[in-house]
Amino acid sequence: MTPFRIIDTGVRPCREQMAFDQALIECHKAGVIPDTLRFLTFPPSVLVGRHQAISQELHLPACRAAGVGIGRRITGGGALYLDEGQFGWELVFSKKSLGLTTLGEVARALCEACAAGLSKLGPAVRYRPRNDLEVEGRKIGGTGGFFDGDTIFYQGTVLVEMNGAKMASLLNIPAAKLAKRGQTSAAQRVVTLAELFGGTPPPLAEIKQAVIEGFAEALGIAPEWGAITEAEEETARRLFDEEIGQDEFVYSIDDPAHPSDVRSGGFTGQGGRIAAHVRLEGPRQNRIREIVITGDFFVTPPATILNLEAALRGVPVAELEAEVDRFFAAASVGLLTAAPADFARAIRNAIEGAEAYEPAG
Repeated sequence: MTPFRIIDTGVRPCREQMAFDQALIECHKAGVIPDTLRFLTFPPSVLVGRHQAISQELHLPACRAAGVGIGRRITGGGALYLDEGQFGWELVFSKKSLGLTTLGEVARALCEACAAGLSKLGPAVRYRPRNDLEVEGRKIGGTGGFFDGDTIFYQGTVLVEMNGAKMASLLNIPAAKLAKRGQTSAAQRVVTLAELFGGTPPPLAEIKQAVIEGFAEALGIAPEWGAITEAEEETARRLFDEEIGQDEFVYSIDDPAHPSDVRSGGFTGQGGRIAAHVRLEGPRQNRIREIVITGDFFVTPPATILNLEAALRGVPVAELEAEVDRFFAAASVGLLTAAPADFARAIRNAIEGAEAYEPAG
């Protein structure tokens, strides 16, 4: 069985927790820490995904008035509200440790393992592709991650208790996302262990132990509690000061759709929503001048989207689809459910000022 160290960094401000995420990756790539399972907890915080436009995903005035932490994850996916009523879990490990080679394989294996662990507590928790943990159609946890070389980073949440009204007041959750599941409010979409256990959830230590057992049994690993290293703490402090803890990083992707010459649109499919914001150039406005791509999709490595945006500058509109295909064919990219054609379709819709939704199945 493959050994995994277990650590718990406790409650820390959200930007410090995000910096520790990247520190785990850098330390693992450098070979100074082993494969690791980490637990973490947040004070009241809102987090947007790595590729999301922050003003579109959060009610920022409400967030600031509520005094919650505002941060940006290093992983993709959608916006989250977190507080001491939930906890996060993360695994950082080598590809060879579990023999998982694609992001889709990682998502399924780890989500099914976590679901099996939580099901030991009583509720029938199931993995819902692409990245949710659910109980009878209601979300009890979300997940996401990426590859960085030979290192895999994957994380998730477990909803123990939740202030649904507060979540709904801080996050801008599209009505269409809820309607897909026959729900009318964000609070209906989620379920907590507290609700499932009649108001009194199991102790946190028991819940975390169930998660540990789920990973151990389903993945064939041997988790053992260990110590947080000074190398991790020093790296996390540096990353916080230089990038992840700073407003420039958190607000680096905002709403680019305000300028009048920007065309916006998108596509929502099984891989999530992809939004594109495009400026055209030339006498006939038939060439891409610049483009910004946002959304709750998952892609690895994270720099892929920046590279795609750069690759499309100056490309004739008529050659858009062919250029997107060439980019993904040449790049070493991992996608979770979303396909290269989904990105091309989103950009084409933006140019035409359109939106499209493709139901699952």
